[in-house]
Amino acid sequence: MKILYEDNHIIVVVKPVNVPVQADETGDLDLLTDLKAYIKQKYSKPGEVFLGLVHRLDRPVGGVMVFARTSKAASRLQPQFADKNGSGAKKRYAAVTCGNPPFSEKLEDFLLKNESERKSAVVPENTEGAKKASLYFERVTSKDGLSLLDIELHTGRHHQIRVQLSHAGFPIWGDQKYNPTAVPGQQIALFAYSLSFEHPTTRERMTFTAVPKGGIWNSFADEAVLLSSGLKCMYSDRDILVINKPYGVTVANADGGDNTLEAQLSASGMRVYPVHRLDAPTQGLVIFARNTRAKEALDIAIRERTIKKTYRLLAGGIPEKKEGTLTFYAVKNSSAAAPVRVLDRRVTGSAQMITDYRVIKSFDGISLIEATLVTGRTHQLRASFAHIGCPILGDDKYGSRELNRSPVSRAYRKRSPLCLAATGIEFGFPSGSYLERLNGFKLFTQALFE
Repeated sequence: MKILYEDNHIIVVVKPVNVPVQADETGDLDLLTDLKAYIKQKYSKPGEVFLGLVHRLDRPVGGVMVFARTSKAASRLQPQFADKNGSGAKKRYAAVTCGNPPFSEKLEDFLLKNESERKSAVVPENTEGAKKASLYFERVTSKDGLSLLDIELHTGRHHQIRVQLSHAGFPIWGDQKYNPTAVPGQQIALFAYSLSFEHPTTRERMTFTAVPKGGIWNSFADEAVLLSSGLKCMYSDRDILVINKPYGVTVANADGGDNTLEAQLSASGMRVYPVHRLDAPTQGLVIFARNTRAKEALDIAIRERTIKKTYRLLAGGIPEKKEGTLTFYAVKNSSAAAPVRVLDRRVTGSAQMITDYRVIKSFDGISLIEATLVTGRTHQLRASFAHIGCPILGDDKYGSRELNRSPVSRAYRKRSPLCLAATGIEFGFPSGSYLERLNGFKLFTQALFE
C-alpha cells in the first residue's frame, strides 16, 4: 500500500493487486482494514476508526483509490462517483489487451450480473435487470500482438471494463474470467492509473496518478510512465521516443510555453532532445531523440527529408483535383504571430512550399484529406489549403471564422479544435547512420476528428 495524500478529510492510496478492498469470505487482509489500522496507530485514535468506502476496484486490479475519513466527507464524495454526476470523479485505467483494437472507440453495452458465478455478461437492452455500461478508450501503442489502451470510464458496473473489452474482441491480458487465452498464474493487466475528484471540503479539483509495474507491464514500461503523466507514447526504444502530441501543447522549451512536451517528458524522468516541431494547435506524432548520437542522426534525416511525414486534415470545401501537388511560395511576416503570405510565383525572399495530397472522402461540404510534406515551411498545410479555398476546420489564423462557427464544423471539432494531425511517420536514414536499423519502420495513428 502506497499513500499518495492524506489530510483530516480524505486519504488517497495505491491499492495493491490481489488485495480485496473490503473484508470478504476469504479472510485475507483487506485494504479498508489495513488503512484503519494505519490511521489508528499513526494518530493514536481510540476506539473504532471511521473510514468511508466511496468506490471500489476488483480484487485483482491495482490502482488509485480515495477513502473518506469523516462521514461528511463520505457524503460529499459518494455522489461524485454516481453515474448521473457527469462533473464528478473521473477514473482512467490502463489495460494491456489481446486482439486488434481500433485507435479509439466508445463502447456502450447492457450488462447483467450473475451473482452465483460472480461474472457479468453483455445482454440485450430489454433484459430484466440489465444496466447500461459506457466507456471510451484510445489505443496508445501496440507491440508483439498486444495493445496498451487508455480507458475513460463513464459508468461503474461490475467487471465493466473486463467484460466490455472481452465482448468487443480484445480481452485483457491475464484476465482469468473473461479471456479464454489467459494462462493460470498471469496477473490481469488492468490498472486504475488516474483518479480525479473534488475535495469534499475545499472544493479543489485534485488528480492523483500511479504507474503499473511488473509482469506484462514491463513490456510497456516507458509507455506506462508517460501515460500516468498524461502523454501517449506510440514508440519507445533506447534511442528515440515518438509521442502522440495533444492539441494546444508546444513541443520544445525553446519555443516557449508554460508546459511544453519537452518539459513534460523531462518531468517524467526522461532526458530528450527535440528534433522537429508541430504547431501547438496541431496534434499528432512527434519524434524525440534520447541521446546525442540519435539526435545527430535524426537531424540529418530530417534535413535531407528521408523521414516521410503524413498528415490528415478536415478542410472546408472540395479541392478541384482529388489528388495532386500544391506548389506555392511563402513569405514570412516579421511578426511571428502574423500569418504567412502565400504567393503563386516566386518573389525575392520567398520560400517554396510543396505538398502532395489526396482526398480520401468528401461529406457535408467537407473533405478528409491526407497530405505529405515535400518541404517543411511554417504553417505550410494551413496556409496552402486556405490559399486554394479549402481552409482547415478550426483554423482562425488562415481559415474562415464563419465556417469554424458553423454547426457542421463544431460537430467535427469536439475532440480536436483544429482538425489537423500528423498521423504517419516512415523512417529513412542514410547508409551508415546510427539509426539505420529503423529504415522502413512505419508508425500510424488516427486523428481524433476522424
